[in-house]
Amino acid sequence: MSITTETTAHYWAFAVFLLGALSLCVLMLVGGFLLGGRSRSKNVPFESGINSVGTAKLRLSAKFYLVAMFFVIFDVEALYLYAWAISIREVGWVGLIEASIFVLILLAGLVYLVRIGALDWTPERSRCWQRAGLINNQNFSS
Repeated sequence: MSITTETTAHYWAFAVFLLGALSLCVLMLVGGFLLGGRSRSKNVPFESGINSVGTAKLRLSAKFYLVAMFFVIFDVEALYLYAWAISIREVGWVGLIEASIFVLILLAGLVYLVRIGALDWTPERSRCWQRAGLINNQNFSS
């Protein structure tokens, strides 16, 4: 079985690609090590010129994750609306009606989230004080 010139060219092209990818990875790692900033006292990396304080293991409220999920959901739905806007001439009035129904469903979901308090970041303690009249929002406005 003889290997044709075309097959050999494919093998060489793949070898050059692999060599280029590996050398690019090594170049980026070495460049980051040589050019990256380090704090003078501990010889550890820092970001934006600020030394890290404390640990990276923080306990976050589940509301952070809820807001992230809401953002992803509404962002994907905005992509659907963008695709509709691109093809608005082809879809005509039927597409307008369907997009309007889609937006109304989104608004209903947003109203539901607001009504159940999923987007309310105020701590329960502050809400109780506000209901009792101990916190007046007018005192905090400038």
